[in-house]
Amino acid sequence: MKIEHLEEHVNDYKASIKTVVDKKTIWQTNTKNLIRNTLHAICEKYDIGWKVQELNWIGTNEAVNISFDSFPKELMDCTNKIPAYQFIQGGALIFSQSYSGDIHTFILFPYVEQIPLENDSIELEMYDPKDITEKLIIEKVDDFLKEMIKWEVPTIKNKLGY
Repeated sequence: MKIEHLEEHVNDYKASIKTVVDKKTIWQTNTKNLIRNTLHAICEKYDIGWKVQELNWIGTNEAVNISFDSFPKELMDCTNKIPAYQFIQGGALIFSQSYSGDIHTFILFPYVEQIPLENDSIELEMYDPKDITEKLIIEKVDDFLKEMIKWEVPTIKNKLGY
């Protein structure tokens, strides 16, 4: 094999690096702000105890998520009727940029020490950052709410306690 045979793969490699840089640039200049602003708008319109967070892991991966942080204010009176009731924080919809620049979406369920979960998360889909739209973000929040409802009130009855 001659050195010249490497040219095609060298060019493909350079193109792959350019693709990653382009995706990370789109994330920084557009997608991250769109996700953050859309999630903040949802929190303001529907005040049910959730908040928006931005995460950054050692500069290589970033994420924006919406998570349940507190109990909905309008339901406080009904929980006061049951003194033993305890709100379980957690549950998050995460839009996370991977090393390759693609955006992974997944749901994390609240962690309850006494209840072992078979699956503590659900991977949704992966997107090119340019494909993320307000409509898609709202659809993912809708999916998240459906999964959290199933988590709060499961249709399959599991025996806990005695």
